[in-house]
Amino acid sequence: MNKYYQVKNIEIQDGVFSATIDGLVIKRELKEISPVLAAATRAEQSKFEVSPSGYGIFWPLVDEDISIDGLLGIVHHKENTQEIV
Repeated sequence: MNKYYQVKNIEIQDGVFSATIDGLVIKRELKEISPVLAAATRAEQSKFEVSPSGYGIFWPLVDEDISIDGLLGIVHHKENTQEIV
């Protein structure tokens, strides 16, 4: 399986989420990206899994997923698949 993103150094400290994504360090206020994680305990915040493809991060103790595209501000638009006849 090809890696979509290389995700490393994930950390939550003092209400700030940080990670290195493809060599770029990003930092975001946790309450802005996930109220669920912002309300979670330190133990709940520290148990996470990066998807094998590097596409997202999952926190199983609070059932929360965050996409890397979302963290990077990448928006995907649904293509119109209707055919006009």
